[in-house]
Amino acid sequence: MTLLTLQFANDKGSILPAGDISDIIPDEEADVAVLEEPEHLTWYHHGKRWKSKFRLVVGVIHTNYLEYVKREKNGWFQAFFLKYVNTWVVSIYCHKVIRLSAATQDYPGSIVCNVHGVNPKFLDTGKKKYEQLQSGNQLFAKGAYYIGKMVWSKGYKELLKLLQDHRKELAGLEVDLYGSGQDSDEVKEAAKKLEVMVRVHPGCDHADPLFHDYNVFLNPSTTDVVCTATAEALAMGKIVVCANHPSNEFFKQFPNCRTYNNGKGFVEATRKALAETPAPLTDAQRHELSWEAATERFLRAAELDQALERKIENIPSKNFASASKNLQKNIEDASACLHYVVSGFETTRRAFGAIPGTLQPDEEQCRELGWAAPVGIGSSRRSPMKARG
Repeated sequence: MTLLTLQFANDKGSILPAGDISDIIPDEEADVAVLEEPEHLTWYHHGKRWKSKFRLVVGVIHTNYLEYVKREKNGWFQAFFLKYVNTWVVSIYCHKVIRLSAATQDYPGSIVCNVHGVNPKFLDTGKKKYEQLQSGNQLFAKGAYYIGKMVWSKGYKELLKLLQDHRKELAGLEVDLYGSGQDSDEVKEAAKKLEVMVRVHPGCDHADPLFHDYNVFLNPSTTDVVCTATAEALAMGKIVVCANHPSNEFFKQFPNCRTYNNGKGFVEATRKALAETPAPLTDAQRHELSWEAATERFLRAAELDQALERKIENIPSKNFASASKNLQKNIEDASACLHYVVSGFETTRRAFGAIPGTLQPDEEQCRELGWAAPVGIGSSRRSPMKARG
């Protein structure tokens, strides 16, 4: 377990590393590295190349950056540029790339596999609901809800539009929205104008008992890669109504997942879901949502045994395939060298959006890592966010 120092970039809504974390990992322990969100961990990385440091580097793609960027000003141009930057840095630093769903950017040689699971408390809630069903108790006294960070891009715009466009077909429907975020005030105002009853509440832990009695989880978002809240709702035994989208492909295997292709389909799926009792999850289905199953999927997808084989990659050979492979490696090495040089100047880093002063760790970070502070580094910089990874 190593300490990774991070800072939050407001303009990107992401955390970015400060300094080179690989420096504190002894070479003799550098076997396998898993980069969660390898794009923004490597955009501004300036240090030893991860693929040279470790025998196997697995990048796990979590976020549909291109979809978010397209919604900004000059979004299509930014998305075009970002697509190639992401492909460039991920290929330089990762041997293997796992995408949580096909909703992410495609990468050469990548595989799609959901390697995430849900907290056991959600599965426990679902199991208790099933036990209550067997006892003849009423399970779900509430109707429909949605929970998520309250920004328009997280599905709120799509949901409110669907509710307004189909207000006659959905007459009598009541929906509760839970979330906090930069667009909270706008969402509240928009909800007040609807002819459908929509109540907006502050954000709350999805495991809170107040959610236990809801019957239907509505999620029209198409910016998620694999929506955690959807997985949690299924684990708690609810019916989920979501868009027929690559981000929801994993959930289609569960009987309580209902997908739709258009507004008419949304109305039909929602009305049907509200009129039904969710089907109890089997033990196999519960396991599929767990972190244990997610870990099993990760081990298969990452092919960790391949790391040992990388020791013999450099055995000389005169055949054409080897020559072609060496040429590809030389091109990749030159590309990595270019990235190292470009990321080493504060001017170019800032030009491409890096947080000022993150080329090296600051005084506080050095003190926590047990390093000597670099010359010229003072304590005037803002304090970093810290996470363990």
